[in-house]
Amino acid sequence: MTTDATTSPAPPAASDFIREIVRADLASGKHQSVVTRFPPEPNGYLHLGHSKSICLNFGLARETGGRCHLRFDDTNPTKEEMEYIESIQTDVRWLGFDWGEHLYYASDYFETLYGWAEHLVEAGLAYVDDLSAEEIRAHRGTLTEPGTESPYRNRSIKENLDLLRRMRAGEFADGARVLRAKIDMASGNLNLRDPVLYRILHAAHPRTGDAWCIYPTYDYAHGQSDAIEHITHSLCTLEFEDHRPLYNWLIEHLPVPSRPRQIEFARLNLSSTVLSKRKLLRLVNEGHVAGWDDPRMPTLSGVRRRGVPPEAVRALVERVGLAKREGTVDYALFEHCIRDLLNRTAERRMAVLRPLRLIITNYPEGEIEELEAVNNPEDPAAGSRRVPFGRELFIERDDFMEDPPKKFYRLAPGREVRLRYAYLVTCDEVVKDAAGEIVELRCSYDPATRGGDAPDGRKVKATLHWVAAAAAVEAEVRLYDHLFTVDSPGADHDLADDLNPDSLVVLAGCRLEPALAGLAPGTQVQFERLGYFAPDLDTTPSRPVFNRIVTLRDTWAKVAAQGG
Repeated sequence: MTTDATTSPAPPAASDFIREIVRADLASGKHQSVVTRFPPEPNGYLHLGHSKSICLNFGLARETGGRCHLRFDDTNPTKEEMEYIESIQTDVRWLGFDWGEHLYYASDYFETLYGWAEHLVEAGLAYVDDLSAEEIRAHRGTLTEPGTESPYRNRSIKENLDLLRRMRAGEFADGARVLRAKIDMASGNLNLRDPVLYRILHAAHPRTGDAWCIYPTYDYAHGQSDAIEHITHSLCTLEFEDHRPLYNWLIEHLPVPSRPRQIEFARLNLSSTVLSKRKLLRLVNEGHVAGWDDPRMPTLSGVRRRGVPPEAVRALVERVGLAKREGTVDYALFEHCIRDLLNRTAERRMAVLRPLRLIITNYPEGEIEELEAVNNPEDPAAGSRRVPFGRELFIERDDFMEDPPKKFYRLAPGREVRLRYAYLVTCDEVVKDAAGEIVELRCSYDPATRGGDAPDGRKVKATLHWVAAAAAVEAEVRLYDHLFTVDSPGADHDLADDLNPDSLVVLAGCRLEPALAGLAPGTQVQFERLGYFAPDLDTTPSRPVFNRIVTLRDTWAKVAAQGG
């Protein structure tokens, strides 16, 4: 269920430097209400880094009783697709937010933006430049040397206006001319050295078709779109800090209906992955992953398909908080947020991923009994379920060793262990095939230990999960791990060289307890002793497919507890 940032009740107020600015603006009467926006470019799928901006913009509006707009920055038609627009809307709603009636596109304002471009030309503040993109870069100068003025910088207003109109009319080829702001080629901020405002691009737009052959740059369209929509606080990541003087210059020199304030914050960076649309697109195009929603991808569609609940993503953003300096967050913190949530909410089930047959020789043949199993020990309200038990079971192959080392406490010849919720059993015989592989264990059980406790008080050192063979559901299980083997993929060499060859292990012939049949994709459960899992989109009634969301081990929590 999604919520509208305009109407939903506000959660407990957080505190950070942006919220302090916003509260001060409201208290002083500078603004009567808060209007924010989330302005993605529809040129790819959203990733975990975007979740910080989504939660901040929509969350701040919700907390203050304001509103948040979803506005697509669709100013580059060669890279934009309706597929991306639809996926972005799905992702924002999945995270728990809604824009209500406030869905906008930069292309909604193309006519207004063009009119303001003519306004700049008529004011002598913009000119048409014939330099190529390479020449413009060469003229821009460096951080220590001023730029060089274009030989076309001092064209007359009349000539500039004529050329701009002919650009719009389609007279010139792509790259032949651009419209540049006339600011200061000696400025210490390179963004003020006559930035490009319009470029020629003969390409059909997903929404406006062939109506335009010139398109505004992001720097030009963004701030003016904010002003048109009466955005009060334009919240951007730190890479836009150096663009703020240009943002303000354009607002100052155009007849805009409002004056938004741009505020920057540090983006969300995670170790052991990449949060770059360009790099993620490469992974997709080169076939390193199965698509944008591959469960190994850090895209929101990928983590959703893997089974991560949106509450865990929001918890990550809250834990990271807002800062003014860039930093990298250990990916283990994200996994901790997932485990912390699912430990409280996910029901427990038994599943055997690498089955080994176990026969209880002294259990009555053909008999099936039902045992009581707790759904979630962290949540008494979750109740319990009945689990079938019989003479023939499956246990994990890793839970048996014929010649165990000293600290192996699970099943071995002559050893007694507890079967979860069931009985104590002892391994009496190991059956092997012609190749010497173990195919079956023959065990005996103590009928007096129903529930797992011995009346005489004897202790066992291991408890194993199991599935009754007669009632088992056969399934495919996909074990996902980190897509990369290093903390900073591609930092020292090619990105592909850091890919983890074991990022996906597919197990067929797994055995699940009956309660796992028929679960809807995205339903999170804990496979006892194994991790948290969810049915994949590929699952069918006759062929369940489960994804591992995350393992049970929580290294981040251990490090945090030690003060590391």
